[in-house]
Amino acid sequence: MTQPPTHPTPPAGGPLPAAGGFAPPSGPYPYPQGYAVPPQPGPYSGLPAYPAGPPGAPPRPGYPLVPLSPGGHPLASFGDRLLAVLIDGLVLMAVCMVFIVPAMIVFFVAVLPDLTATTPAGTYVEPDPFADFLLPFLGLEAGIILLTFGVTYVYHVEMMLRTGQTLGKRVMKLRIVPADPARTMDRRMAVKRWAAHQVGGSLIPGFSYLDGLWQLWDKPWQQCLHDKFADTVVVKVSW
Repeated sequence: MTQPPTHPTPPAGGPLPAAGGFAPPSGPYPYPQGYAVPPQPGPYSGLPAYPAGPPGAPPRPGYPLVPLSPGGHPLASFGDRLLAVLIDGLVLMAVCMVFIVPAMIVFFVAVLPDLTATTPAGTYVEPDPFADFLLPFLGLEAGIILLTFGVTYVYHVEMMLRTGQTLGKRVMKLRIVPADPARTMDRRMAVKRWAAHQVGGSLIPGFSYLDGLWQLWDKPWQQCLHDKFADTVVVKVSW
């Protein structure tokens, strides 16, 4: 008499055996088959990052670790910060050009007649290069420098005090916050950050590049040098 085929008994609480008599792996499987996988936390999902385990512990499957600020917000990436700086640079250049272009026109309209003056007899009058051109040009340059510092001060310091964001950071959804979560942004902190970024970059050759790249190897808060000087961090936000 033919005996019916036997099958291995499935483990208690486990899945049914697959074709061929072998049961699927009984190891950790994040979500049962047929169920939708919930959104995973990450730097751009708006969800909190999975907390880090003990030192040396491997990351949990499906939960990418995101560097967090002392206040628990995701830190801004190098790419986002670079794009924000480029946007801010374009905005500042456009604002400065509104004042610089008319000033240049006025300068040449005022200076050129002295450089090309002639006597009533039609002879050319030799101009004084120092008094007729160099001094006015140096005055124009000084005015442009002061204007640039003034515009960048208002743009970075005043906007930082109000919202913690410049236009570029708002577009990239970044925010400047104190490294110490118990503190609030004040004018002294904002001025120190602006001074290190703008004045240091203008007076020290190569400082701007070193300042911007410092975040690539800075641990644990991914700060630029001007962040360290002002004790601030840049975080990713959802608004």
